[in-house]
Amino acid sequence: MFNNIPPITRNLIFLNVIVYIISNLILSQQIYFYLSAYFPLSPLFKSWQIITHMFMHAQIGSGVGLFHIIFNMFTLYSFGPILEQSLGDKKYLILYFLSGLGAYFLFNLWNFIEYQNVYNQLNAIGFDVERYVDNPQAYLASSKIAIGNSELITKLNSIIFGHMLGASGAIFGVIAAFATLYPEAKIGIMFIPIPVKVKYVLPIVVIGSIYLGVTGNGGGIAHLAHVGGAIVGFILARIWRKHLYRFN
Repeated sequence: MFNNIPPITRNLIFLNVIVYIISNLILSQQIYFYLSAYFPLSPLFKSWQIITHMFMHAQIGSGVGLFHIIFNMFTLYSFGPILEQSLGDKKYLILYFLSGLGAYFLFNLWNFIEYQNVYNQLNAIGFDVERYVDNPQAYLASSKIAIGNSELITKLNSIIFGHMLGASGAIFGVIAAFATLYPEAKIGIMFIPIPVKVKYVLPIVVIGSIYLGVTGNGGGIAHLAHVGGAIVGFILARIWRKHLYRFN
């Protein structure tokens, strides 16, 4: 069955699985610090992370664990082959990686807005954010300001030291492109007894993701990254669909 999957989708799934096995069973969990994506102003940020984070998934035994990569790869398997055959290898790869980059960009654009808000509040009470970021433990040990502002410190920590990982942003781009090119296609959804047209499902998912991302009720999921990927997928599909007949 695996050999029947078009080559780009097959290789993307294979690469994600291999990276997951290596990062969880062979290498130390320290690899997550190097390959997951951090906020650009974080001391943990490295330029390569904007690409490598797309191939990292939740560690075994933590958070959603194995379900994270299983769900992402199953979704890619479900939607990817049709797009790969319709668009061709080059455009399909462009769609995948630009969607992943769009996910990183939107997620961190919102992070930057929140960072500025937290920074201004802490700066107003004399808290030195730069010194804290350079050495949190040492600064907290010498500062009494942070003791009464733990909520702001927690928020700052989540932005500076929190990371994003997973292929979800890229895959949301694939789903959005599929919904744009094949809006009448029907898909099955858990707990809904009849198939639903994908053109109705995508807007609901995107709106829900925006709400969860902005309100902070995402439960540790980078919902705005999903939205960023979907926006890129939608835009590319709108551009390419005028010439879809050339790919068929």
